[in-house]
Amino acid sequence: MKNVTKMKIFRPVNVVFEAFVDPSEIGNYWFSSSSERWEQGKTVTLRYEEYDAQGEINIIEIKDNKKVVFRWGSNEEGHLVTISLHALDNATIVEVVEEGFNDNDDNLIRNIVDNKEGWVYMLTCLKGYLESGNNTLRAALVKG
Repeated sequence: MKNVTKMKIFRPVNVVFEAFVDPSEIGNYWFSSSSERWEQGKTVTLRYEEYDAQGEINIIEIKDNKKVVFRWGSNEEGHLVTISLHALDNATIVEVVEEGFNDNDDNLIRNIVDNKEGWVYMLTCLKGYLESGNNTLRAALVKG
């Protein structure tokens, strides 16, 4: 099972790509920090200071201005995420595909909906940051 989320961002594809791979950018809309630039074959540590949470992703593939593929977790465990960038005139379509959901999980629908909400939120924060310079949306959701 996979989950697909898409959003149009009115910025050039190279700007959107850099927002994902450049550790100085990611803290403006997604994680509070990234240990290094995202490059193929690297393991990157991501941190959410607000939630006192940290985890690693394994960067599987990078195609400049086109695609970022990573796996959450280590040792080939976790979900596979493909972020594809499709250039338009003065915009970019960002498509996030996350795979690896267990079809037999009793909580499958809840997990997919929660996952979808997360990607929509991240992409909304990215859009706000890149189009308007708003970097206060990140980590503003309150769960509970």
